[in-house]
Amino acid sequence: MPSIDLNSTEIWYSDTGGDGEVVLFHHGYTSSHDIWQLTLDRLPSGRRYITMDARGAGDSGRPDDDSYTMANYVSDVLGVVDHLGIDTFSYVGHSMGGAIGFMLGIEHGHRLDKLILVAPIPSGGITGVNERHVVEEALWANRAEEQLIRARLVGSARPESVDETRVESSVARLLSVSAGHYRQSWAEMDSFNVTDRLGELTTETLIVAGAADGLAQPNVTDYLRLPNASLHMFNRVGHGPPTEVPDEFADVVDDFLTNGLVTARMLLDRVNQIG
Repeated sequence: MPSIDLNSTEIWYSDTGGDGEVVLFHHGYTSSHDIWQLTLDRLPSGRRYITMDARGAGDSGRPDDDSYTMANYVSDVLGVVDHLGIDTFSYVGHSMGGAIGFMLGIEHGHRLDKLILVAPIPSGGITGVNERHVVEEALWANRAEEQLIRARLVGSARPESVDETRVESSVARLLSVSAGHYRQSWAEMDSFNVTDRLGELTTETLIVAGAADGLAQPNVTDYLRLPNASLHMFNRVGHGPPTEVPDEFADVVDDFLTNGLVTARMLLDRVNQIG
């Protein structure tokens, strides 16, 4: 797969090509493009799908520096689409990728067609939200692969449908990230705060959340703050809708990309036009 040098780092990406609507997928903290494979397998052809890996993760380069900032992550996304000659695109971001999405919508909304935030970190940062990270950080530092796998297995909201091979692969990706990605990205998410700017995000936005995710409550709160947004909440789903309920998740993504936003205000306006 191709890569591009951005901010002194080789950024990996894939591109299905074609002339269709462009949709770029960005993974979350310590993850990779792997998380989108089940989604891409289920989405209809005709669109142009792009995935990429963040610096320090997946198949991208691992700079030994302090370049793991939210500003650089945003710049990397724009660098990929600019390299491909793309003017506007829809963006789908999971977890930390959701924070990138918030910033894209606020600061570069003119580049976005639609925005899908999947279990995004809260607009006010992750302070006090994710208690599991304290446990996982110690396991990561000790390269405790088996314990990390077990933690992800027992922490699933749908244990009857867990794919152990996929969990093992996700842990391998976790253990492969650079120290800078692991530690500085967490610090960036901890200090992240765009709550007071959510009113500036006017792009049609869909927040997808899992009711069993620790981020569910702030996801709902952020949805209510956005001026042009909708919400889809999955029951008995945690932090990974793309892998926990792949069929249903792909349907939700396709529906929003195809039909866009529908709000109560829009429906009322339609009824009022009749009179």
